[in-house]
Amino acid sequence: MINSLLERKIEKRPDRVRLQGRILFLTEDPELIKRQLAGEDLPWDTKNPGNNPKLRDDISTDEITPAHYCFYFDETLGEIPYLGLKCGNVTPIGRGEVKRGGFVCAVSGKRRGKGSSREQSPYAEMCAGIRVVIAENIERIYKQNCQNLGVLTSTDFSLIDRIRGGEDIALSEFTAGEDEITRQVIEYGGLFPFNVARMQGRVFLPPIKTEKRPMTLAEKIFARHMVNETGGVGVACVKPGDTGFAQADLRFSHEYVTPMAAIFFERYVGKDAKVNDASSIIFFRDHLTFLDEVISEEKKKLGLLDLATQLKLKQQDFAAKQGIKLHGELKDRKGSEGICHSIVLESYALPGQLNIGSDSHTPHVGAIGCVAFGIGTTDVFNSWITKDVRVKVPESVRIVIRGRRHANATAKDFILKILSLDYVRSGKALAKVMEYAGEAIEELSVDERATMTNMAAEIGGFTGIVAPDKKAIDFLVERRGMDRAKAQRMIAGLYSDPDAQYAHLIELDAAEITPMVATPGDPGNGKYVRELNTPVPIEIAYGGTCTAGKNEDMDMYAAVLADALKQGKRVADSVKFYIQFGSQETREYCLRKGYLDVFQKAGAIVIEPSCGACINAGPGVSTRPDQVVISAQNRNFPGRSGPGQMYLASPLTVAASAVAGYIVEYEPSEALVGV
Repeated sequence: MINSLLERKIEKRPDRVRLQGRILFLTEDPELIKRQLAGEDLPWDTKNPGNNPKLRDDISTDEITPAHYCFYFDETLGEIPYLGLKCGNVTPIGRGEVKRGGFVCAVSGKRRGKGSSREQSPYAEMCAGIRVVIAENIERIYKQNCQNLGVLTSTDFSLIDRIRGGEDIALSEFTAGEDEITRQVIEYGGLFPFNVARMQGRVFLPPIKTEKRPMTLAEKIFARHMVNETGGVGVACVKPGDTGFAQADLRFSHEYVTPMAAIFFERYVGKDAKVNDASSIIFFRDHLTFLDEVISEEKKKLGLLDLATQLKLKQQDFAAKQGIKLHGELKDRKGSEGICHSIVLESYALPGQLNIGSDSHTPHVGAIGCVAFGIGTTDVFNSWITKDVRVKVPESVRIVIRGRRHANATAKDFILKILSLDYVRSGKALAKVMEYAGEAIEELSVDERATMTNMAAEIGGFTGIVAPDKKAIDFLVERRGMDRAKAQRMIAGLYSDPDAQYAHLIELDAAEITPMVATPGDPGNGKYVRELNTPVPIEIAYGGTCTAGKNEDMDMYAAVLADALKQGKRVADSVKFYIQFGSQETREYCLRKGYLDVFQKAGAIVIEPSCGACINAGPGVSTRPDQVVISAQNRNFPGRSGPGQMYLASPLTVAASAVAGYIVEYEPSEALVGV
């Protein structure tokens, strides 16, 4: 414990708040937004919502703060909010316009803040003057980031009239329905002041006294990690809604988040303060190693490339000062050691653990049966002090995929199908655990299961998880060199009890799922490839990222391209096909298997590990609005990977389309071994 914090004076915010300023309605009509930015206050009928213009749904954090602007990690972000917001084909908000407009509240529709866990988004809103966010429903990580920073959130649209009327509003209206701990975080104005008060013994932590009950796999893992009444770790049972702090086995962050967290730590804790247990913290330089190859001259003139370099240097300096392991750039060639999620799965995560990371795709490692979830910057830096994280035990959704899949269908097709379901698209799965089960899941390798758990982030879920079994044991033995008996002991008891309770059950038949794509704009726009009415020519095919840069993904790219070469075909002249490894381990795997020769002969362009094109920071990004891309990555939000039209698909479909020159299903000439 850091002694100086025990003497820090901390006060709660006032019981009543007055939100003085204008309200910005983020509508689908760009002209209405422009009029508001020009000074017009939009009429709004809170009693008859049908009379109002349509609000934008599904506003992602990519739209609130486009990736390049996240190189800022200070109050400059106040000039940035909503620069990527698309209304039709228009981005109506310019730099600094929200801040100049005197707005105190921003209003939107369903699933606000979906996507990346970047805390730069609510921080940018806060620095622009936004003190309250109102939406029909709000994604978990974004909402928690708001609370951690002190930005108020609500789904109560009746507040609009009261804010405009200049009323004092009771703080309790923003804490209503929240759990005891979240209520106090809001009352203290953020997570850090709450945690200081917690260290000083000034807050109330409700004890978890849930009686013995059947539990899901995730609930069992939470129970093992919750801080108990005595300050120790572990409670007998938990149930959805139980709140407290869970001790993390592993905490990691990458260069997009570490610098901002380090600045918060040094500012609020002390420049010479030490983190709690540096041995269980890992840093990664994995997002921006190829940025210089694709960043525009305009952005270079804004100094964004220089800012990206500062992110790297700040992370390096803080890691060295604190004695934290940093998986960084390669010394002998361009690229990184690997993407954080890839390396954590290959080298660190273990069944039954609780892991937290500064990225929404942290659930990746749920593939071997651990609870892992994304957190924001404030949660990261607070975990460096306390080694734990605020948790409200989530409900679970059981997703059962029965039967046997088609030879050309993959885990990516399964998850794109799930994302297209009304239950998910309507936001009912938000903040819930996605527990995958059934014969078709059991048949998947750990690499393929990781595609399912990784993309729990696109569902808006708390995390994704698969019960560890023989496949998980084999992974630990073969990929980690672990003793088999030790691995078997590790997974003992890691399964859901037969009578465990679920919020919802989704059942699918693998035989009914054929290769899919998500059409441009959202991962939830899923349809079967065979439902595309006309051929869709492509210019770029991209295979890589944490989702699709694993060993088995490389098996798929290689199988398709080897098949093409046998038939005298290669990548179409009209297409650039990029294949990017998720880690150096995967690169070495490809060398051993002879895949690099196959990739080269077929005309694919091979890239060293990095997040790259997925976040508009590497080869494979689009450069024109009319450019069509097919990608095996996880997201296709507007502008995320360039201005083009991006379709999401499986590694098999991406590679087959690269050869054909347009989007097609892969039709193997013979059975795919190991796929």
